[in-house]
Amino acid sequence: MRFYLIGLLVCASVFVQAQDTLKVTVRQADSLFLKNNLTLLAERYQIDIAKAAEIQDKLWDNPNLSIELSAYNPSRGWLDVGRGGQKFISLQQVITRAGKRTKQVALDVETTRKTELEFFDLARTLKFDLRQLFFETHFLGQTLQLLDNQIATLATTVEAFDREYGRNNVSLKEVVRLKALLFQLRNNRADILFEITENQRDLRIYFNSEAYVVPVVDSLEMARYRLEKQTPGDLRELALLRRTDLKVAESAVKQAELNYNLQKALAKPNIEVGAVYDQASNYQFHYFGLSASMNLPFFNRNQGNIRAAKSGISYFKTRETAKRNSIANEVNAAWNKVTIAENAFRSVETRFSDQFSQLNRGMYDNFQKRNITLLEFIDFIETYNESIREFNRLQADRIKVYEELNFVVGEELFGL
Repeated sequence: MRFYLIGLLVCASVFVQAQDTLKVTVRQADSLFLKNNLTLLAERYQIDIAKAAEIQDKLWDNPNLSIELSAYNPSRGWLDVGRGGQKFISLQQVITRAGKRTKQVALDVETTRKTELEFFDLARTLKFDLRQLFFETHFLGQTLQLLDNQIATLATTVEAFDREYGRNNVSLKEVVRLKALLFQLRNNRADILFEITENQRDLRIYFNSEAYVVPVVDSLEMARYRLEKQTPGDLRELALLRRTDLKVAESAVKQAELNYNLQKALAKPNIEVGAVYDQASNYQFHYFGLSASMNLPFFNRNQGNIRAAKSGISYFKTRETAKRNSIANEVNAAWNKVTIAENAFRSVETRFSDQFSQLNRGMYDNFQKRNITLLEFIDFIETYNESIREFNRLQADRIKVYEELNFVVGEELFGL
């Protein structure tokens, strides 16, 4: 009965673990990220805030209504506001001049556009980081699977040598050296698990999920990462058209120019017009009049803000030029990285992994049959593990530099 219950618990645990596993392709990963990422969802509200500012600044100023009543008349008593009493009513409306409202709304519209561009640039940056994590986690998983197989086989070998040592058929030195190798492999496995755990943490944040993420990558996925007829010059021109951070810099220049126009308009004072009614305190009863007022621009003509706005144009234009130069250098560097990674990958034989695995199985058989020495066996196992790890790292780095080229150009160059 006890073994039966234990079996049920194990099955339930496996089922729960399967339910909590999220297997995704890179296309599905992008979709989940855009749908669930809380950072992006929060930033979308910034666009709504900017659009609300547009609505607010399109509104006219409210009219001002002022009423003055006679509180006490010594000859007639309190609140003398009747037919012969006194009351004063004033209605005022501010009329803006020099197109201030139009210029403010134009600035708001450009602010909204810049906010949207910043949102898209944030999505571009986060997507790039997600892709890096996605492929790195996949190839770490490949290396982990290799180590698991290696550890299982070596553990069986160690157990066999332990039994042979008990029969005095092998030396203690051989048993200890094999156990030391097994210990080393388990430590390497732990290091990889640490990396995978950190990546899983970040992937779960990106997807807003608590499931264990398993990246699914097939040969077709790998094959699409290749350079066609693109040249660095073509990619630089494309980057200048597509990069959202450059468009943000251009929008900042446009905002500075619109702000300069607005500040010049603010130097011209508004006019306040209105109508007044005075019942008994003017030169005649029931006095009706019109009023108009404005500030005289003798001292404050908004000189400081105009000068700051003009300097702001030069500042943001300089930053835009710097961004253009930076983009050109980023594209060149990413292109060079892709070339280096591709050449390194092609220099490795396509059957490298299969041949090594086949040789690995033969080495275990030959060692157990004592056809090779302990030192030869250990040297091969260490070389084999390190080579496979480096090969998987090379594949991950190759995909990463292609994704970096996508990122610096600002477009998907290798279609899904």
